[in-house]
Amino acid sequence: MNSSNGETVTRRRVFYIPGYDPIPPRRYRELYRTESTKQADISGYDIALSAKSGPRFGWHVDSTIDGVQTRSDIDVLVWSDIVQSSMDVGVFQTYWILLRTAWIYISTGALSGLMKLRRGPVLAALYPVAILLVQLLIAIALGSGIYNLLSLITQGYLFKSLFLIISLGCSYGVLSWFKIKDGKFFAYYLMHDYGFSARWRGADPPAMIARRAAFQSDIAEALTQDWDEVLLVGHSSGAHLGVTVLADLIRAGQVPKDGPRLAFLSLGQVVPMVSYLPDAKVLRRDLAYLSARDELFWLDVTAPGDPCSFALCDPVKVSGVAPEGQKWPLVISAAFTQTLSLDMQATLKRRFFRLHFQYLCAFDRPAQYDYFKITAGPQTLKTRFKDHAPSPSRIETAANRYTEMAS
Repeated sequence: MNSSNGETVTRRRVFYIPGYDPIPPRRYRELYRTESTKQADISGYDIALSAKSGPRFGWHVDSTIDGVQTRSDIDVLVWSDIVQSSMDVGVFQTYWILLRTAWIYISTGALSGLMKLRRGPVLAALYPVAILLVQLLIAIALGSGIYNLLSLITQGYLFKSLFLIISLGCSYGVLSWFKIKDGKFFAYYLMHDYGFSARWRGADPPAMIARRAAFQSDIAEALTQDWDEVLLVGHSSGAHLGVTVLADLIRAGQVPKDGPRLAFLSLGQVVPMVSYLPDAKVLRRDLAYLSARDELFWLDVTAPGDPCSFALCDPVKVSGVAPEGQKWPLVISAAFTQTLSLDMQATLKRRFFRLHFQYLCAFDRPAQYDYFKITAGPQTLKTRFKDHAPSPSRIETAANRYTEMAS
């Protein structure tokens, strides 16, 4: 079944789970195409994409790296439709989500625990709250100003009632304009992102249960086929989805002993944002379970330069569920200050979302971490990183007050 000698990969199957992103998966193909071309030019290897047919959205990648020809089939495990549905709400409902999410994180103590890990992602979580409140204040101020101006012109109860309606309409119009322009502010997008998991206090969102089962089925099928490696990549929120998918896969006995090598690459993870919530019992159980399994190799890559991730936080240990025999993940840094030139760092400065996607992009001073060598190169993830030391700056503080796990 498996032609791999454990060292060289000529055929690889890659599954990519995006984060909370309403954009169709075509975006990821174009990102891979443009950035892989840049990285190939920088690093001196050959890589090319071609169309892939089938029920899932994906593409073929043919590469020649270190003299070895490799073909990788990459599929996006899509849940953007669920994201779009969760974001399809009006202005007032978004402000209700703001209040509910803030109350859940503050009242449960999750926010104070998260602050003990990394302040960057916590501040990123507070950003949409602040921006939405500022937008609300601007709308109220403008509406009040219009009402006072009109009241100065004309007296009378009936007129004031009309002016109140006009001012409220103007305030709503301002809020609607901000919502339309959210592509510049990202306040609504981020608010819905954090609100998605907080709504169920960390428990499985109902819409995701069946979708994760479908992801599991896709990966299980690939593990019965003639691949040298089956690699699951989870970015941002996709990382904790990947944890549960793989834990369910292994528990179900769907990893053949003589099958392809199984590997998990988590990038820019935000696991504590969910695992620190009181009802995240399934996620905490799956973190503990997956971290001790021999069936896979798990590499976790973050960078302190990414303010949207819990950089260098061991997602198992900081969640307070590390078992005695923990093996994974191997926590390393993408080290943006070393792997990106000063010019590139200057270009990306304050572009927080772009930095959060840097793991999927080209590095102009590449080191051991190279997304395209990992997903299209001739080595398994385990072979490439088995001798790599964990980051000495990793954070293992168990600041989670909720450690109960599902049975």
